[in-house]
Amino acid sequence: MPSNKKSERDEIFEKELLPHVDALTTFAFHLTYNEEDARDLVQDTFLKAYKSIDSYLEGTNSKAWLFKILKNAYINEYRKKSKRPTEVDFDDFLAYLEKDDLTNPGAQDFRMDVFRNQMGDEVTIAINSLPVDFKTVILLCDIEEFTYEEISKITDIPIGTVRSRLHRGRKMLRDKLKKYAMTLGYKDLKSPDDDTKVK
Repeated sequence: MPSNKKSERDEIFEKELLPHVDALTTFAFHLTYNEEDARDLVQDTFLKAYKSIDSYLEGTNSKAWLFKILKNAYINEYRKKSKRPTEVDFDDFLAYLEKDDLTNPGAQDFRMDVFRNQMGDEVTIAINSLPVDFKTVILLCDIEEFTYEEISKITDIPIGTVRSRLHRGRKMLRDKLKKYAMTLGYKDLKSPDDDTKVK
């Protein structure tokens, strides 16, 4: 009966999807940097999720499923508003020249401090100034703690591209936050012209 079908849909929606509202709202705010836009995006996400709930397999990764819907809704809206795509050629070139610089403990500690919310609004501003493709994978990985495989499914890109975007995005973020970090007492142990370098 149709009423049974509706009650099943409602039960799945309330039990498996609605509990992720806070995580979705946080992610939406980091994408939009605007509370009203974030609320609209989350509302749109849940509306789309409810309409297509028959395509959701009960008991699977509902959070990743919702994040994919939200990401697609955001990208579609972003493309409508953008007059031209984000240019990242110069960043691509820098990333090509740069080796993996997150292998040393100092860089890892800096990254962990950034995402433990210990560095203030500058981090949010820096994240929001990144090109959307890089911002998305950083938020999904470093804020929401999705695996590379989950991010690959959410964003519809290969795992290798996820890794590449994370690497380049983190480098861009580090460059943007370098001055601010130094005011907090962090030292750039890699830069030869850093006067605070430990000898």
